[in-house]
Amino acid sequence: MLHAAISSPDLAELKDRIREWGRAQGFQQIGFAGIDLGGHEARLLDWLAAGFHGEMDYMARHGLKRSRPAELEPGTLSVISVRMDYLPEPMQDMKETLADPAAAYVSRYAVGRDYHKLMRRRLQRLAATIARYAGPFGYRVYTDSAPVLEKALAENAGLGWIGKHTNLVNREAGSWFFLGEIYTDLPLPPDQPATNHCGQCRACIDVCPTQAIVAPYRLDARRCVSYLTIELKGSIPAALRPGIGNRIYGCDDCQMVCPWNRFARMTEEADFLPRRGLDRGLLLEFFGWDEAEFLRCTEGSAIRRIGHERWLRNLAVAIGNAPPHPDLAEALRRRLDDASPLVREHVAWGLERQTETAPALPTGGDGAVPLQR
Repeated sequence: MLHAAISSPDLAELKDRIREWGRAQGFQQIGFAGIDLGGHEARLLDWLAAGFHGEMDYMARHGLKRSRPAELEPGTLSVISVRMDYLPEPMQDMKETLADPAAAYVSRYAVGRDYHKLMRRRLQRLAATIARYAGPFGYRVYTDSAPVLEKALAENAGLGWIGKHTNLVNREAGSWFFLGEIYTDLPLPPDQPATNHCGQCRACIDVCPTQAIVAPYRLDARRCVSYLTIELKGSIPAALRPGIGNRIYGCDDCQMVCPWNRFARMTEEADFLPRRGLDRGLLLEFFGWDEAEFLRCTEGSAIRRIGHERWLRNLAVAIGNAPPHPDLAEALRRRLDDASPLVREHVAWGLERQTETAPALPTGGDGAVPLQR
């Protein structure tokens, strides 16, 4: 291969050029990691042994390929790790939506266009640029699309550290960003791994609505709202439903309270900005979508992956968690005979909650309950 003759000084220069080319593709940071993930592998195996992955069988399906890059992609010598900011709005706006009893909260990574294709295209372009400079080389790009320990690789590449909530945190940029990788047979020298700066802080642990962070750096995904509303295909455990609140797709609470996110920057990518009102939708509005409307309004969005059935399941739970109101109860009654047993079960649960004796929603000055805008 042509790159086999590249000298160490040339590799150092190549790294500088890759950073430059990566920024031109819209990545905010580019780092380089080796392929030894021994410590992370041990933690992965311990996490799997505890059953914390729940129904995410794919986490164990590929054996050790996830923690051994050269087994996933033979010939891999180094990994180019990148991050791309996606924060679409000020965090205060998100908190207001979350606190609105009429609103349906969607995790902010999913309110815009699905990031997988966008980042994959950018990574392919970056790899093509590298090839024009260094000659043909072996590589493969990943964006949450294969058994890759992306956060471990990013930590080793100096992009940030894995926080107590198990998300990657960067001192200058917080945690509102996506990750992507290029596995390559270029022997690029690794960067210095990031050091941990969580200190004694436990804000993320304390705020988790379902107590899914069972210990610092230890997440029981089976309790996590993101798992329950996205990954879980069946019934949401009844004991965990109240903690979901009005979160209908994912959860951002642990990121909202992280002190390092005061440094987070708004995204520069128009594709990550909210589309079709997914950031400001109402529970009643979304629950009224039939499947055709769901598919139309989530076109190009990561939300599509859960399908209309789980969309209704999640909304039924969120409506059940809202302060009782006749309009919400009536919306649930209209779906009691839904074709899906999964939907019917969660609708019945929500309706029972809606018809319990409880304080009503606050009304506006004209006496109207703010269920619609």
